[in-house]
Amino acid sequence: MAVVKEGNLQAPTRNPVEWKDPDYYNKDSLFNELERVFNLCHGCRRCVSLCNSFPTLFDLVDESETFEVDGVAKNDYWKVVDECYLCDLCYMTKCPYTPPHEWNIDFPHLMLRAKAVKYKQGDVKLRDKILTSTDTVGKIAGLPVISQVVNAVNKQKITRTVLDKVLGVHPEAKLPEYQSNTLRKRLDKLQGIQPEAQPAGRTTGKVALFATCYGNVNEPDIGEDIVAVFEHNNIPVTIAEKEQCCGMPKLELGDLDAVEKAKNANIPVLLKLVNEGWDIITPVPSCALMFKQELPLIFPDDENVIKVGKAIFDPFEYLMIRHKEDKLNTEFSQPLGKVAYHAACHQRVQNIGMTTRQILELIPDTEIKSIERCSGHDGTYAVKTEFHKTAMKIGCPVVNQIKQFEADHYGSDCAMAGHHIENGLDNGQKPEHPMSLLRMAYGI
Repeated sequence: MAVVKEGNLQAPTRNPVEWKDPDYYNKDSLFNELERVFNLCHGCRRCVSLCNSFPTLFDLVDESETFEVDGVAKNDYWKVVDECYLCDLCYMTKCPYTPPHEWNIDFPHLMLRAKAVKYKQGDVKLRDKILTSTDTVGKIAGLPVISQVVNAVNKQKITRTVLDKVLGVHPEAKLPEYQSNTLRKRLDKLQGIQPEAQPAGRTTGKVALFATCYGNVNEPDIGEDIVAVFEHNNIPVTIAEKEQCCGMPKLELGDLDAVEKAKNANIPVLLKLVNEGWDIITPVPSCALMFKQELPLIFPDDENVIKVGKAIFDPFEYLMIRHKEDKLNTEFSQPLGKVAYHAACHQRVQNIGMTTRQILELIPDTEIKSIERCSGHDGTYAVKTEFHKTAMKIGCPVVNQIKQFEADHYGSDCAMAGHHIENGLDNGQKPEHPMSLLRMAYGI
C-alpha cells in the first residue's frame, strides 16, 4: 500500500506545459483535474491569504449544499479561474503538494490550462485582447503628440467613465503613461566606447538590455537608471536590436499561440547576443520570469529557449552576484533615509533571494523595510472594472505598512505594482524604482 506523505520534503519542481496535446483543451478532462485539485485545496486552505482565487473557491464550497467541492456547480469553477493572475506565489511559497509530491499540484499552471481552454472557446472579452496587445497599443499611443493626448485623456473623469462603460476599465485605476521619447531613442549613445568586460561568478561582465514593451514606451527612465548604475560599475551595456512583448500578458489571457509568436520574434535576437557573450537583463520582473521559467516550460525541447533562459538576469540579481566577487562599487554619496521596498511577486518566484533589499542595505544611513505581500496589480487585473476593488483590497496590507513606516521613499521592482500602491496611498507621493534609488545614492 502506497504511503502518502503529508507534505513535500523536497524542493518543488515544474513539469512541462503540455499545451500541444489535444487533451490539454478537452473540457471534461480539465474539469476532472479542477475538481481533483480543488478538493485537495479545500482540505488544506493554506493559500487563503494570497489572491482572490482561494477565497472564491472556499466560499463556493462553504455555501454549497454538501459543504464539499462536489456541491459546487461546475460552471462556477470559472469564477476561481478568473481570479487567478498567475503570480505563482501559491506554488512557490505555500503549497506543500507540488511535484515531486505524488499529488502533483501546480495550481497556477492548472489555471493557465483553464484560461487556454476559455480562449480556445472564444470566451474572451475585446477589452482583454486590447489590454494584452501591448506592442500594438504602445506603438500607437507612443507616437509624438498622440502620447500627450492619450496621457491627458486618461486623466479626464469623463473619458474614464466612457472607458468604464465601453471597455470595462475602472475609472479609478491608474493607467500607464506613454512616452514618445522611448528608451530605445534615449540609448542611442550606447554605441560608443565601452570598458572591457570583467567576468564574475556566473556573469560575463557585459549586459544587453532587453527594453521590454513597458520599459521602452511607458517608463524609459528606469532603463536609463539601469544603464547609469551598470556603467558606474564598469559593466558594458548595449541594448537588444529590437524587442517584442515577452508574452506574459498573452500567457495570462490563455493565448498560447500568441506566446509562441512572441517567442519566435524574441529568441533569435537574444540568442545572437548570448552567443556573442552578452548576459541579458530586463527592467520588468515579469519579463525576466517569462524567459527564465515560463518559456522553458512551454517549449522544453527548444534548446535556444533554454539557452537564453539561462542567460537572463534580474538587474539586482546581477549586481549581487558581482558584489559577492567584490565587483560592486559600494562608494555611495547620498543616504536615502527610510525606504519601503515592495518585493514584486514575479521577482520573488525567481528564487534569487532578496537581492534588491541586500543591495540597498549597503547604502549608509539608509533603513530598508521590505514588504513581501502582493500589491494586487498583475498588469491588467487591477484596471478591470470587475476586479479593481478586489485588487485594491489585496494591496491594502502593503499600503498600510508603508504608511506606518512613514517612508521617505517607496517603490517596487515592478513599476506597475509601484503605481498601484501609489493609488492606494493617495497622498501625492510618487513611487521610485529601486534602481532609481540606487542611482540617487551613487549621486550619478
